[in-house]
Parts: sequence; C-alpha cells; structure tokens
Amino acid sequence: MFQAIADKASQFFADPQTDTRRIFHGRGHLHPGLEHINIDWYPPVCLITTYAEIDDTDSLSAAILPHDKTAQIQCLLLQYRNRKGTPAISLLGEMRQHTVVTENGLRFEVQPGVNQNAGLFLDMSPLRSWLKANSDDKNLLNLFAYTCSLSVAALAGHANQVVSVDMSRPSIRWGERNHALNRHDMNRVRSIPHNLFRSWGRIKQFGRYDTIIIDPPSRQRGSFDAEKNYGAVLKKLSQLAKPGADVIATINSPYLGEDFLPNLFTRWAPKCSFVEMMPVAPEFADKFPERGLKIYHFRSA
Repeated sequence: MFQAIADKASQFFADPQTDTRRIFHGRGHLHPGLEHINIDWYPPVCLITTYAEIDDTDSLSAAILPHDKTAQIQCLLLQYRNRKGTPAISLLGEMRQHTVVTENGLRFEVQPGVNQNAGLFLDMSPLRSWLKANSDDKNLLNLFAYTCSLSVAALAGHANQVVSVDMSRPSIRWGERNHALNRHDMNRVRSIPHNLFRSWGRIKQFGRYDTIIIDPPSRQRGSFDAEKNYGAVLKKLSQLAKPGADVIATINSPYLGEDFLPNLFTRWAPKCSFVEMMPVAPEFADKFPERGLKIYHFRSA
C-alpha cells in the first residue's frame, strides 16, 4: 500500500540530498489511499507525519529505508498529528529533535517531531528565494513572523533592516537564533514579540517599509481569525507601506478560496494593485490548489 512512497523515496535518495525538502505530499490528494501521510527531509532526520493511525509501521519503514543508497537517514520519525499532543516515535535511530538544515544557502534550526510544526514551512521555499533575490537595501516588515525564516532570507539578500513581529516570544527568539546561524548583523534585526494589534505604534517607528509580508495562521484561538481579522491588518497598509512597496500576503485554508484576499484588498487596501500569484514549492503539488497555500503579490501606489 506504500508503493507511491517507495517510488518517491527511490527518486529522492538516489543521490545525496543536502537541502531540506518535502519528499512525499500525500495531503495533496494525488496519491489515493495515502492522503494522511506527508514525509519531510530535515537531514539527517526523515520525518513522517500522519493524520491517521498506521497499523503496519514496518512496511512504511521498508518503503523508505532501502532506497537510502548513501545512508543519509540517521533518524526516522513518525509523528501522529491525529493524537493528543502530536507525539512522535522513532522507527530508526535515536530521537533527534533538534538539527540545523540548509536551504538555498541559508541555515535554519528545526525541531522535527517536537510540536505540530518543525519550525520551517517548506512550501514557502520559493518565497524565501524571491526575498533573497529582491531585498537589496530594502526595509522589510514581517508580520506573523513565526521563526523568522522570511526575514532571514531578506537579510541574506542584503536588506537594510528586517522587522519581525510575532506574539510568540519563543518563536521570535528562535528566529534570532536563525539570524545568528547565518551570521547576520543583529543591529539590522528588529524583533517585536507582542500581539500585532497592540504593536502598531512600535511597528511604525521602524517604517515605512519597502516590503511587507503578511503570513498569518488561518485561525489561531484567541489571537487571529483570518475571516474576522485580516481586513484590520490591511487597513494599516496605507500607514506602513512606501509608494511602490511590495506587499506579500498569504492564506492557507481549504475554506477560503482564491478570491478571498483579492476581495479584502479591494475593500481595505484599494491603493494596492495585484501583481501576481507566487508559486509554492513544486513538491507540494495539489489536486485542489485552491484549498492549499496561496501567496499573493500586491504593490502599493
């Protein structure tokens, strides 16, 4: 039943894989019967994430490990997202819950299997590449920054300053470690570990901005609900964005379609014009792309 996984693993591990990537994207509904499984490579950790019970873990391991021709996998983890606390068990090697990975020349700390997310959203890889190539001398604002990977990419692309905002202090501190891993000048890094809606004054102190990233959770209890709160963020753009600023806005919800954000911009940020839809990583191909991550590029007047 895991043949599609074996095929992907055979292709992926035929050669040394030094960068972090998604190996298998079952949640994209392109592999019938395996919609509950994703597999990610955080070298040397291979993380299997399942949203349903798996009865035969030996067969699952056997679909992956024999294809590792260069013996790169030191730890094979299986994380149950359907169980309380999202526990992870080791199918090979000792639990290795912290590691440093590379992507496009950048270094990031990840914690595979510890929480629901490892600390680096692999589907955003093309946006990090875009920021690295389009941030020279820019002042960048990163809202809902999480572990600040987009800020890291921008500063690696010679941004003048990055301002990262997230209400989670541990995430912001994690982001600062990511900057340190890349030997960034911390004098160009501004961290605001507070609720966004109580921080507009401080955010404005470091602006205006050439690039603004809005990358919120679709719903986070007690802090943000995209349907209710996204418009309140867009209303502030006229006070934050320089003329001609790039505004990158994302939504990742199966219930909010491709018109959701353009309609909000029309209502709350009419001076921002649509430029393009930006790609997600090709490994995240989806039978229903309108239900997955959507990245929009707008430009302020």
